[in-house]
Amino acid sequence: MIRKILIAFAILFAVMLLAGVFIGMQPGVFSVERSATMAAPTSRAFAQVNDLQAWDVWSPWKELDPNSKVTISNPSAGVGATFTWAGNDKIGEGRLRILESRPNELVDVEQEFFKPFAGKARMAFTFAPMSGGTRVTWRMEGTNDFIGKAVCLFMDMNAKLGGDFERGLANMKTLVENGEE
Repeated sequence: MIRKILIAFAILFAVMLLAGVFIGMQPGVFSVERSATMAAPTSRAFAQVNDLQAWDVWSPWKELDPNSKVTISNPSAGVGATFTWAGNDKIGEGRLRILESRPNELVDVEQEFFKPFAGKARMAFTFAPMSGGTRVTWRMEGTNDFIGKAVCLFMDMNAKLGGDFERGLANMKTLVENGEE
């Protein structure tokens, strides 16, 4: 009887060890990128991203928890501006901070998550003037710890976040094409 229990524990340990090795071999980084062309001047699209006050209007995550608590720094635009949120289990809790801002060219943002899991990611918005409008590209890059790697076995970050980015860019497109800055 004891021998059978020891064999069962040995098999369980081997399975857990193999699963741990498999998870540990998963990619340690993730990257998601989406773009949209907007029939509006670059300055309008840039203003929607550079001023964190505007994010509350076009953010795809606002739709997931319209009652989230948001705090925006004053000033709300440019390097050093912050946006903190605390919401339901769909959006969690975290903070955005603008690290770099080059007018009509780039807004680089650090995103820090506190809940449901701690983590950091970097987002960059780039703006490219085009004939008749602007191409806005939203990119996020981050690292996965062991738990993140395990979660990514069951959830495609590119598909999940990519859909959010597409909704956010579509919301922004509506705003800038209607003349809002």
